Amino acid sequence: MLNISDNRKPNQSSEHFKTVQTLENKAPYKILNKIILGVSILAIALLFLPWTQNISGSGAVTTLKPNQRPQSIQSVISGRIEKWYVQEGDYVKKGDTILFISEIKEDYMDPNLVENTKNQVEAKKSAVESYEAKVVSLSNQLGAIEAEKKLKLEQAQNKIKQAYLKIKSDSIDLVAVNTQLKIANTQFNRTVQLNKEGLKPLTDVEEKRLKLQEVEAKIINQENKLLSSKNDLINSKVEISRITAEYSEKASKSQSDKFTALSSQYDAKAQVNKLENQYANYSIRNGMYYIKAAQNGYINRALQSGIGETVKEGTAIATIMPSSYEIAVETYVDPIDLPLIHRGEKVRVWFDGWPTIVFSGWPDISYGTFGGTIVAIENFISPNGKYRVLIAPDKEEAKWPKELSIGSGAQTLALLDNVPIWFEIWRVLNGFPPNYYKQETKTTKEKK
Repeated sequence: MLNISDNRKPNQSSEHFKTVQTLENKAPYKILNKIILGVSILAIALLFLPWTQNISGSGAVTTLKPNQRPQSIQSVISGRIEKWYVQEGDYVKKGDTILFISEIKEDYMDPNLVENTKNQVEAKKSAVESYEAKVVSLSNQLGAIEAEKKLKLEQAQNKIKQAYLKIKSDSIDLVAVNTQLKIANTQFNRTVQLNKEGLKPLTDVEEKRLKLQEVEAKIINQENKLLSSKNDLINSKVEISRITAEYSEKASKSQSDKFTALSSQYDAKAQVNKLENQYANYSIRNGMYYIKAAQNGYINRALQSGIGETVKEGTAIATIMPSSYEIAVETYVDPIDLPLIHRGEKVRVWFDGWPTIVFSGWPDISYGTFGGTIVAIENFISPNGKYRVLIAPDKEEAKWPKELSIGSGAQTLALLDNVPIWFEIWRVLNGFPPNYYKQETKTTKEKK
C-alpha cells in the first residue's frame, strides 16, 4: 500500500507475540514444521516423476469381424408365419430351420407352379427343335432350287447353242439353194436360147423351167427355215430370262420362309430362356419358405411372434448371436485426439464389472487392465461427435476374460509419450494437446 500517512505501521514480527514464541519452543510444533517441509520436498520431487500421456475413451465390447456380430434373420420373400421351430435362447447350427412361412401372393399360390413351368419349358424346347428342323428343310429346299435353276439354265444355254448352229446350217443351205437357183436360171436361159436356134427341143425348155421353179420354191422354204431358227434363238434367250425370274422368285420365297422360321426359332429360344429363368426363380422361391440360420449361434430374440402374421420381404424376424467370435472393443475419441493415434499402437482396456485400479499415467502399476492393439480407425465422424476406434487383444499380453459379454461397457487408455508430471499438469492447465506420437521413429526402429 502507499505510504502517504504520517502514521507508522507497527512492527508485526512474530517475535513480539508471546504465544508464537511459546509454540516455537515446543516439540510438536517443530515436528509439524518438519512434516510440512518433508511433504513439500516430496511433492516437488513427485513433480519430476515420469508420467505417460494418454487419450481416454469409452466404448463397448464388440467382435473383431463384422460376420461375428449379432445379426438379424430376415425373410427374403413376403409370407405368412405358419410354424416356429426354435425359441429364444436355443442354439442352432448353420442351415437349421428357424420357421416356416406360406405364400400370400396370388401369382405363386399354384401348388403345381414349378411343375407346370417345367412343362412349358419342355414344350417351348420342342417348338425350338421344330423350327430348327424347318430351317434345315428350307435350307435343303433352297439348295434344290438353286441346283434345278442351274440345270435349267444349262439346258437353255444348250438350246441357244443349238439355235446358233441351226441358224448357221440354214444359212449355208440358203446359200447353196441360191447357188442352185443361179445354176438353174443359167441352164434355163441357155436352153431357151438353144431352143430358139433349133438345137434343143421345147421339152427341154419346159424341163428346165420346172427345175427353176423347184429351186425358187426351195429358196422360200429355206428362208422360212432360217427365220424359224432365228426365232428359236430368240425363244431360247427369252427362256433363260424366264428361268432366272422363276427360280429367283422360288428362291426368294424359300429364303423368306427360312428367315421367318429363324425368327420364330429365336423367339422360341428367348421364351425358353425366360421360362427357364422363371422355373429357376420358382424353384428357389420354394426353398425360401423355410427360413434357415446363416451360421452357428444362439437365438437372442424373436422380433415377430405368433402364427398367421404376415411379413414383408426384408423384414427382420429374429436376431442371432454367433457362437464363435473374436472379441474386440470399440471406443470413441475426440476429434482433437484423432491425429495422435495410429494403427498398431498399444492401448490399456478395463471392463465394466471387473475389479480395477487404474493409474492413468502409470499403466505398469494399474490393476485389472488388459492390453490391446488398435486395428482400425474410422475416418468418418460418428453421430456422437467422436471417431470410432476398434481395438483387438494384444497377443503379447494376458488374454481377455472369456466371460465378457458383447455390448458390455469398456474404458480405454491410448498410451502416448512419457513426460514429467509437472509438464503434464502445465499442459492440462493450459489446454494443450498431448505430445504427438512419433510414428515414423517407431516404424524405423521396428524395421531395424
